[in-house]
Amino acid sequence: MCTPSQPTTSPPDRVSFSGKMAQKSASSLNPETHLLLDQPLLRLPHEVLRKIFKTSQKYVEQDSKKLSELAKDATRSATPASPDASIASINTMITRMQGLKRKMENLHDEEKLVHSQSRKRTTHLNDLYGLSSLLDDGYGKWSKVRLDRLLVDYMLRNGYSESAKKLAHEKEIDELVDIDVFLQCWSIEESLRRKSTTECLAWCQENKNALKKIKSTLEFELRLQQYIELVRERKLSEAVAYARKYLSGNFDSHKNDFHRASCMLAFPPERPGPYKDLYAESRWDHLVKTFVTTHHNLYNIPQGPLLHVALSAGLSALKTPSCHSTLPSSRSNTASSVTSLCPICSTELNDLAIHVPYGHHTTSWVEHDLVVLPNGRVYGTRRLEDLATKLGLGPGRVKDPITAEEWDSEEIRKVFIS
Repeated sequence: MCTPSQPTTSPPDRVSFSGKMAQKSASSLNPETHLLLDQPLLRLPHEVLRKIFKTSQKYVEQDSKKLSELAKDATRSATPASPDASIASINTMITRMQGLKRKMENLHDEEKLVHSQSRKRTTHLNDLYGLSSLLDDGYGKWSKVRLDRLLVDYMLRNGYSESAKKLAHEKEIDELVDIDVFLQCWSIEESLRRKSTTECLAWCQENKNALKKIKSTLEFELRLQQYIELVRERKLSEAVAYARKYLSGNFDSHKNDFHRASCMLAFPPERPGPYKDLYAESRWDHLVKTFVTTHHNLYNIPQGPLLHVALSAGLSALKTPSCHSTLPSSRSNTASSVTSLCPICSTELNDLAIHVPYGHHTTSWVEHDLVVLPNGRVYGTRRLEDLATKLGLGPGRVKDPITAEEWDSEEIRKVFIS
C-alpha cells in the first residue's frame, strides 16, 4: 500500500555505508537460529535410547527376580538322594539366562544403530558451525540436505513410506531421518482406521510407564471404544464384564465417561438418545488423532510436518496485509494467464499462510524518495536523476533503467511506503 508521507533523505556516503552493513548482516550465518528447526533431529534418538534402556532394565529386573527364585529352589532341593530336582532348576536358570542374553544382544544392536545415527546427525549439524556466511557454497549443500530431510518427514507423516524410503536412499540420508518410528506410527494409525484396537493397545502396554508419566488417556479411550463396540453388537453381558475388568479401575479419573458408558446399555444404536456421540463413527477419527498426538509427544516429535514449519517462517517474513488469493495461480490453472510472483497470494500456499503473523521488518531495502512511472515500475528519484544526467536527457525527462522508456517528469507520481 502506498500513501502520502513526508520523504526522508540521507547523505550518499551514509546510505552507501548502511547498505553495505545491511548486506553483510543479511548474509551472515547464525547457526543457533537454524538449529531451532532441527531440534527433533537429536531429540528423537535420545527418546529411542531412553526407551531401549527402560526395556533392558525391565528385562533384567524380571529375569533377576525369576533367577533368584530358581536359585532358592535349587538350594532347597539339593540333596544327595535326589539331585534331579536341583539339576532341573539349574537347567531352567541357564535357559532363562540364555534368553535374557539374546534379548540384551538385540537391544544392544538397536542401541549401536541409534548411536550411529546420533553421530551422523551431530556431524551434519556441526557442519553448519563451520560456515561463516549464507553465501558459502557449503551452505547451499547443507540446505539441500535439510530440504531432503523435510521432504522425507512430510512423506512419512502422510503415508508415502515407499517414496520416503527411496528418496532417503537416493540422497544417502537414511541415518538423518526416522523412517522406522514413523512406519510404526502409520501402521497403528491405519489399524485404527480399520477399526482395530489390537495394535494400539499393544503399543500402549509397551509404553505403559511413559504414558502414565505424561498422563495420557489413550488406553482408556481405546478400552472405552471396545466396550462401545460390544454394546453396539448388543453383547451386553460381555460388555458389562469388559467394563468391570478394564474401565472400573479408572472410575475416579473418568467418572463422567464411566457413567455415560453404563447408561448406554439401555439405548440401542437404533435409538441412541443422548449417547449418539458415543455411537458415532467419528470416534474412530478421534482415536486416530489422539494416538498420533500421544505418539509424537512421547517421542518429542512436532505435531505438524517440519516442512510446514519451515514454510510458515518464510511466509511470515513475506506476508503483508494486502496479500490475498482472489487471483488464480498459473500453477493450479494451466489456462490462466495470471502469474503471481507472491507466494502468499498463490492458491498453493495461501491456506498455510492465513494463520501466520505478518512480517516485522526492521531494515528497509527500499530506495529513498520513491516515484512510480506510468508503466508501474517504482524507482528512487536520485537514481532516475543520475541516469538522466549520464544519458544527457533534456530537462524534466526521465528514463526507465530497465525498459528504456522515457517520460516527462509531470507523468511520474511520488509514493511512500506505509
